[in-house]
Amino acid sequence: MTAMPVSGKTTVCGVIGDPIEHTMSPAMHNAAFSALDLDFVYVAFRVAAGELGRAIAGMKALEIKGLSVTIPHKVAVIPSMDRIDPLAEKIGAVNTIVNEGGALTGYNTDAMGFLRALIEHGTEPRGKKVLLLGAGGAAHAISYILTEEGAHLVILNRKEEFSWAQDLAARLGRSYEIPVGVGELNRGAIEQAIGDSDILVNATSVGMSPNAGQSPVPADLLCSGLLVFDAVYNPFETRLLREAKEAGAETIDGLEMLVWQGALAFEKFTGHEAPVDVMRAAALKVLRREK
Repeated sequence: MTAMPVSGKTTVCGVIGDPIEHTMSPAMHNAAFSALDLDFVYVAFRVAAGELGRAIAGMKALEIKGLSVTIPHKVAVIPSMDRIDPLAEKIGAVNTIVNEGGALTGYNTDAMGFLRALIEHGTEPRGKKVLLLGAGGAAHAISYILTEEGAHLVILNRKEEFSWAQDLAARLGRSYEIPVGVGELNRGAIEQAIGDSDILVNATSVGMSPNAGQSPVPADLLCSGLLVFDAVYNPFETRLLREAKEAGAETIDGLEMLVWQGALAFEKFTGHEAPVDVMRAAALKVLRREK
C-alpha cells in the first residue's frame, strides 16, 4: 500500500480541534485512502475556539470535502451548518461535517460508532439495562443512541457535575418519553445499579493515560454476565477492562468506538465502504508508538 502523491486534484479532508497533536484520525483515514487507492488526503488543523467561524468559512472557500470535529468545537460548530442530521440535532453535538457543493451537513458518528462497536460484538441494545458512567460529551452521544435503540438507562455522574446527569436524563426523557434513572457516581450507587444491569459503559475519562492505574468501578463489584464497554482508548486495555475480564465479564475496548466513528465518517467523505481492519491497525500502531 503506497499513498498516492498529493496533487492539485487531491481531495482534502481533515480534523479540527484544540489541542490536536495526539489525534489518531490522520493515521486511520490516510491508511484507508491508501488501501482503496483514493486520491484523498487527511490532515489535522489546530483551530482555537475564537477562530472556529473563520475555519468553517475556510472549509467552504478551500473546498475541503470533510472535517472531523473534536474538542472543544462539537457544540459550537452547529450554528455554522446548513443542514444537521436529526440524531446529531437531538444529541446537540456534531463530530463530522460533509461539504456538498458548498452546503455543510453536520453528523454525529460518535453515537453510531458506539452502536456499531456494540453490534459487531454481537450485542443488540434493545431491551438491555445499561449503567452509564458520565454525563459529558461522550455520554451524550452514547445515551442518545442507546435510548433510540430501545435500551433502559441509569446515568451516574460525579457529585461536582451531578446536574449534568440530571439535565441529560431530562433531555432524554423529553425526546423519547421514557424514564431515565440518575444518581451520583459513587460505590453505593454503582453497587445498587450494577446487579440489575446487562451492560456497563464508562464514558468518563477515569483510567485514561496518563492516569491508567485508575478505574471508576471497584473491582469487587464486577461480575460475569456483564458486558463492560470502556470508551477510553488510551491505554488500549484499561484497568477497568482488565479487572472486568478477571471477573469473567465480556469487554469491549474504546478503540472500537474510535475506529467505527472514523469509519462512518470516512464513508460519508468518500462514498466508499471503509476498510475497518486497516483503520484499526493504523490506530493500534499509533497507540503502540506512544506507549
